[in-house]
Amino acid sequence: MSGQGKLSGQVAIVTGAAGGLGETIAKTLAREGAAVGVTDINVQDAKLVESEIHRNGGSALAIPCDVTRPSEVAKMVQAVLDRWGAIDILVNNAGGFNTFSPLPDITEDQWDRVVALNLKSVFLCCQAVSRHMMERRKGRIVNIASRAGLAPNPGGPDYLPYGAAKAGVMGLGRLLASELGPYGITVNSISPSTVLTERIIKLRDPGSLKKIAEMAPLRHLVEPQDIAEAVLFLASDAARSITGINLNVNSGNFMV
Repeated sequence: MSGQGKLSGQVAIVTGAAGGLGETIAKTLAREGAAVGVTDINVQDAKLVESEIHRNGGSALAIPCDVTRPSEVAKMVQAVLDRWGAIDILVNNAGGFNTFSPLPDITEDQWDRVVALNLKSVFLCCQAVSRHMMERRKGRIVNIASRAGLAPNPGGPDYLPYGAAKAGVMGLGRLLASELGPYGITVNSISPSTVLTERIIKLRDPGSLKKIAEMAPLRHLVEPQDIAEAVLFLASDAARSITGINLNVNSGNFMV
């Protein structure tokens, strides 16, 4: 696998890659020939992803990392450099939240934790990896944002810290695209709508998922592979002249 594909000979880091969307992204980049740093706070599941990539003929390294901590991000980046000597692609996928709370009930601690996981983590990883990419004058950074950062969710709950953080991810990406462009580094984001990960399937009943799908012009929900293929495009040479954009992957519905 490592000798073939659109990303042959390249090295990628995917954060939050122990499961769900991150796992699919990591496997897709490996399928196309990239060596992949599979990073996650859950190192046991990250090792399972590493093993599956190896079984399919690819190259991967599971790396434990809390992406909200600068020291751990630095160790993660160094581990990839020690293993492969370069970093060509960074996919900032780690993120999420656990509870919904209306504005009056959101605590400062809740705000700080969600913003740290979804926005601060992107800054820390971009900062750490860009130093290396700037020296080499090449690189691809893809940040996973969200529909939540674009518009309210009609008829459903919104979690303010998460939406604000994801809007910040898109804004940060545009700023970094301008700053890093002269070094040959592209920075883009992807905003999925509801993605049919195992977690979403467990959290939502089939009726609500069907309703969301029917609201989209394409009448289907986004699947993890849809996002992974978008990441692959933005990480490949086919997107060499694309930077500073936010790509909506949402079955045509900007409000879901």
